[in-house]
Amino acid sequence: MQRSRFLLLLVVGLFLSTLALADSVVDMKLLGMGTNRMDGYYTYPYYFSINGGASTPLMCDSFNNHVSVGESWTAHVTGLLSGKGYFGNELMNYKAAGIIFLDVMNGTVSATVGNMAIWNLFTPGATSNSSVTGLDGSALALAQHTNSSYFRGLVLYTPVGGSPGHGPQEYIGYRSQLLTAPEPGSMLLLGTGLVGLAGMVRRKMRP
Repeated sequence: MQRSRFLLLLVVGLFLSTLALADSVVDMKLLGMGTNRMDGYYTYPYYFSINGGASTPLMCDSFNNHVSVGESWTAHVTGLLSGKGYFGNELMNYKAAGIIFLDVMNGTVSATVGNMAIWNLFTPGATSNSSVTGLDGSALALAQHTNSSYFRGLVLYTPVGGSPGHGPQEYIGYRSQLLTAPEPGSMLLLGTGLVGLAGMVRRKMRP
């Protein structure tokens, strides 16, 4: 009986912790940038301390927002496709940005071109560089046919109270423990399914 109760609490706890990770608020401090520049702008990586932790590289997606080294703010952390970022309704742009970001992470796209391409997705005209605009076109074409599961682990750090052109910049990062935030209906089904599974385990364990 005690074991079955433990299993129930474990399953429900895992479910609730997943929801907490999918939408949380963190403290961010900009520690500095790397040496990559394009068109006079610093590009990925931007180095942050998050909740006082070690330096974490993130990529900016909001060209018309500005930050300074040493600046601190609070930010919502949500899945890349959650619809809760600065450009919430631009799903295909976020998908294309995710594709580019992953390509920068695995070394198939340069950090400078990749970051500028992401800026240009959300702020058209940020650059006229043909390498950048060509990358945007390819990424948008891929985004049309890329399943949402491909972006699992990609998150947005969206400043509390900010918006495009106002407040600190929004950033894209990777957290392996965070799944792309599911739709509310999916979360409800998942929750009831887990509780049902735990109940079935409890019945099987009952002498």
